[in-house]
Amino acid sequence: MYREPKETPLLRAWLAGEPDDLAWMRGWLDNIRAIRRAGKEFGRVRVLSEPLTDYLRWQMTITPTNIAAGEDIRLLPASRAKDLELPTHDFWLFDDERLALMHFGESGFLGAEMVTDHDTVARHRAWRDTAVGNAVPYSAADPSMIT
Repeated sequence: MYREPKETPLLRAWLAGEPDDLAWMRGWLDNIRAIRRAGKEFGRVRVLSEPLTDYLRWQMTITPTNIAAGEDIRLLPASRAKDLELPTHDFWLFDDERLALMHFGESGFLGAEMVTDHDTVARHRAWRDTAVGNAVPYSAADPSMIT
């Protein structure tokens, strides 16, 4: 579970119905745009708890901003991810050659472990491909899935 202390005030403000100009996302969005301008793909599959946590409900409201920047965000219910025997840990693949295993703790993001071992990266590529192939694009998601 994500516990990012810097996001706590933002989540609280959203829960209170306060407006957000998303200025805090500017650096991330600029990064996505730069990656896309370089001709690379940038995407993720969000595994969604059932029901959604407040954090995920908040994330769903800002997802269109990520998509507008060029990110491909797909959604997969946690029950389906379990049926597919996908891992429960978070990871990113870079150019299908490098793997970042994300580590989280009670205080938030602890760091990423970079892995280049061919077999480990290949296993994560297969999991990614299974997740992408079974997830739905955010734009095609049933509204009940994201609220």
